[in-house]
Amino acid sequence: MAELVLFNKPFQVLSQFTDDGASGSGSPRATLADFLRIPDIYPAGRLDYDSEGLLLLTAEGALQHRIASPTLKMPKTYWVQVEGDISDRALKHLAAGVQLKDGLTRPAKAVRMTAPEVWPRVPPVRHRDNIPTSWIELTIAEGKNRQVRRMTAAVGFPTLRLIRYQIGDWTLDGLKSGAHRVVTVNLPAPAQSPRRRSRAGDRPRRNRKP
Repeated sequence: MAELVLFNKPFQVLSQFTDDGASGSGSPRATLADFLRIPDIYPAGRLDYDSEGLLLLTAEGALQHRIASPTLKMPKTYWVQVEGDISDRALKHLAAGVQLKDGLTRPAKAVRMTAPEVWPRVPPVRHRDNIPTSWIELTIAEGKNRQVRRMTAAVGFPTLRLIRYQIGDWTLDGLKSGAHRVVTVNLPAPAQSPRRRSRAGDRPRRNRKP
């Protein structure tokens, strides 16, 4: 058993406990330490400074690896507000895979959604009267750098707001921005080392008499 912290990371908060680099204005940026007072926990994966939503943290290394490992391909679902009225063609392109500079993205799930009832962003998204916006739900099972933003830009609909709603079976449900919840997770039993097998042709050893 291990404890897992579900944290709803606000906009413009680093997904780490210290600010290792100065911001453009020279002032310190908000970090996880401004919201969480739980000792010895570490993020299982990352969430960009300008993105919001679900971040998982734990003190258990095996659980952290299971969540963050790119080889295990744990699905992640994002609510994405994009500039423009997104087309069916763009949604099909996102789902089939988008060619980025670092390779083709894996097949994903991309569907149009109504605007979710979420907390207001501070500062708010820039609004233009002559340009509509739309929301999509995008589920991916990989983690290229700033992947969702690059995917929507590649199909002609830049991301305005990005909220990670779900990782695996865990969601933001019931979590206000900046709030957290602790859950208990069952860890898989450690794999047992296989017994050493005799090589072909080996003869069983006999006890020698003294």
